[in-house]
Amino acid sequence: AEYVKGITKCADCGETLIPRKEFEGHLLNPSDWITVYTTEKIYEAEMLKSNLEGGGIETLIVKQKDSSFPGTGDLSIVKVTVKKTDAENAVTVIKDILESEEDNEEN
Repeated sequence: AEYVKGITKCADCGETLIPRKEFEGHLLNPSDWITVYTTEKIYEAEMLKSNLEGGGIETLIVKQKDSSFPGTGDLSIVKVTVKKTDAENAVTVIKDILESEEDNEEN
């Protein structure tokens, strides 16, 4: 439906409409995000995402699969991305997780 000035509720579902300035302030912009970890294992990326989000760091998983590459198995790269403002904290969390895994493997 077309936007009509003064209307504050959706005519179809009844939800409160969001002002344009508020909406634009919450858009995801690729330039605001940075890759902090790459892997070939989606489960590893998902576990890191869970840990980061548990610490209040918003995280996106980007899976890149090259279907033009002939071969067997899953050769895709999975990227763990966070907002640039959270990158330093995210890298610290990931480093701590990986170091604790190494310590567990040694014992």
